[in-house]
Amino acid sequence: MSDPTAPPPSPASGPATTSESLIQYPSAFPIKVMGAKVDGLVHAITSIAHQFDPAFDAANIELRESKGGNYLGVTITVTATSREQLDELYRTLSTHPMVKVVL
Repeated sequence: MSDPTAPPPSPASGPATTSESLIQYPSAFPIKVMGAKVDGLVHAITSIAHQFDPAFDAANIELRESKGGNYLGVTITVTATSREQLDELYRTLSTHPMVKVVL
C-alpha cells in the first residue's frame, strides 16, 4: 500500500509542459511552405514572413519546383523569438488561400 502523505512520483521523461521548449529563442527557424505554382505565391509568403520577422531576408529563400511543375516548395528562415510567434506564423501561412501545406 502506498503512503498517502508521500508526494506523487515524478515521471522520468513525461510529456513537455507548455513552458518547456526544445527551441532556444531567438534562433533561425526554417519553415517549408508548399502551394500551387502561381504568380504571387512567393510574394505572399515573404509578406507574411515580414509581418512576424521584420528582419526577414528574402534573399535566403529556397525554391523547389515539383516534378510535374504544378507546385512550388518555398523554404523561408525566420528569426523565431517565441513559441507564440511561431504558432501565429504557422496559423497565418496555413490559412492563406495560396498555401496548401506548411511544415
